[in-house]
Amino acid sequence: MPEHTSSWTIGAGSVIVLFSLCLLAAAVTDRSDQGLLAIAASSFSIGILTIACGIYLKARALGPRKPDLDETPAKSKTGGCERCEAEAPVIHCRVHHLHLCGTCLAEHYDFRSCAYVPSTRKPTTGKPTKGMAAKAR
Repeated sequence: MPEHTSSWTIGAGSVIVLFSLCLLAAAVTDRSDQGLLAIAASSFSIGILTIACGIYLKARALGPRKPDLDETPAKSKTGGCERCEAEAPVIHCRVHHLHLCGTCLAEHYDFRSCAYVPSTRKPTTGKPTKGMAAKAR
C-alpha cells in the first residue's frame, strides 16, 4: 500500500475527530436530543480508530529496520574484552555494559559514574578446552 494512503487516513481520522468534538459540544448544550451524544461518541471512536489504522499503515510501509554495524555489540574474536579483544575480561561496567580486561579498565575507570562488578564471561580462544571436550566412555 502506498505511503501517501496512510497520510490521507490519518488526515481523514483527524477531520472525523474534529467533527465529533463539535457534535459533543452541541450535545452538551442541547439536552433535548440524547441521540446526538451517542452519535458524537461513536464518531469520535471511529475517528480515533481511523487515525490508529493510518499510523499502523505508515509503520507497516516502513518495514522492519536492520541494525547498523555500529549498533550491534562488539563480538569477541580471541579474548573476551569488548575493547581490545585480546585479553580475558576481569570486570563488567554495569553502566556502559562493557566487559573489560585490566588494561582497558585503567583507561575506562571513573568511580563517579561507573558501577563495576566482577565479570562472569569466560575467555574465548577458538579451540575447545578440556572442559568443553566430549567425554568418551
